[in-house]
Amino acid sequence: KRVFIRVDFNVPIKNGKIEDDTRIQGAMSTIKYAIEEGAKIILASHLGRPLKDKEKAEEKGMPYDANKYSLKPVYEYLRQIFVPENSIKPNEKNLETPEATSEFDNGHGNSGLTPQLQKRVDMLQMNSSELEDLIQNQMHGQICFANDCVGDKVKQKVENLKKGEVLLLENLRLHAEEEANDKGFAKQLAELCDVYVNDAFGAAHRAHASTDGITKFVNDSVAGLLMEKELNFLSKALNDPERPFVAILGGAKVSDKIPVIESLIERKVDKLLIGGAMAYTFFKAKGYTIGKSLVEDAMMPKALEVEQMAHEHGVELILPTDHQVVDSYDPLNSRKTIPIEFTNKGLVGLDIGIETIQIFRQALEGAKTIVWNGPMGMFEEKPFDEGTIAIANAVADVTAAGATSIVGGGDSVSAINQANLDDKISHISTGGGATLEFLAGEELPGVAALDDK
Repeated sequence: KRVFIRVDFNVPIKNGKIEDDTRIQGAMSTIKYAIEEGAKIILASHLGRPLKDKEKAEEKGMPYDANKYSLKPVYEYLRQIFVPENSIKPNEKNLETPEATSEFDNGHGNSGLTPQLQKRVDMLQMNSSELEDLIQNQMHGQICFANDCVGDKVKQKVENLKKGEVLLLENLRLHAEEEANDKGFAKQLAELCDVYVNDAFGAAHRAHASTDGITKFVNDSVAGLLMEKELNFLSKALNDPERPFVAILGGAKVSDKIPVIESLIERKVDKLLIGGAMAYTFFKAKGYTIGKSLVEDAMMPKALEVEQMAHEHGVELILPTDHQVVDSYDPLNSRKTIPIEFTNKGLVGLDIGIETIQIFRQALEGAKTIVWNGPMGMFEEKPFDEGTIAIANAVADVTAAGATSIVGGGDSVSAINQANLDDKISHISTGGGATLEFLAGEELPGVAALDDK
């Protein structure tokens, strides 16, 4: 059968190279399963917001680079994972003493690994058992690329697919009809397949043609393995968490997190730790001087409501006690850590302080369920990533002690990866907005559209 898998390959790309492959790796289980079952596989994804960015560029008279929004770099990445079917299978002999064979003269080296995976092997100095696992995770099959996602040429490429072969379509959002959930466009996508699989949890909160509309024209619409894993982990955390249950929320805007905060308090999270710039709205609402730190004045009444709500529900709401600040007039040479109450008018808070890190770490001790979304400071600028990295290590430590940990959101996940802790977290969510909306108790259109199977 022709299987259309809606994946989330909306990954950071710089100079044509993938900077973070978390979302791509997350989809591999579903893709591999479909290959093993002999399906003809069509992969579809969005990348960025090409049309909206083009409109903005034109308004400002700025140049617009359409190549930034092509999925070709993802295709090139996938080519490094896919190995031709006639490649030798890994065994102990060729793992320990790899010998050059003509079957690997196609750029995969004489170990059977693609260059990208070979680099990982060299870096990690894997033993033979770990190396075998890595080789097994490569895909045996062929992959090709379509320069569009609809049209006669795409149909022909699908028609030419053999069992177990994969076709990656070009960026769905290059067509305005995708985000408009246009019926005609959805029908064109549906005509490419017999079965629809949504494995794009990161886009499940969008009612677009490829996440919602397409299901109206396909007989079988089901969740992929990644989607199932995401929903299982998040549902368990929300509806039946093992306690104590601790949530950590960070990021710039409290307005983005209010629905999540209220949902977590109502569901009786035991402790709620709030860091990042969003904490300053709480502090200013309580009468603190926060200098030139980022704040949402309009959200101050809501911040006070949230504190009262937490008190009424018996939820321990923990805010930072100190922070790293710089003088707005001399940001390069003025970094220091001070208590929140000592902040004067010229200072800007950019990260949590050492005392707060210790308080948050102590609050996490003994936790059995942890949900973390959002950085503790200006994570993208060193040294203001220190608080976020410290919390990442604390979450990993508590996970090692038996807790179930779920981490979502771009910067939080980046911190986990940067600290090489990805294998020490129970579940790294591929969703950003989707994770937040799910935690807020909202229905996700991309999930609601699927058959109940």
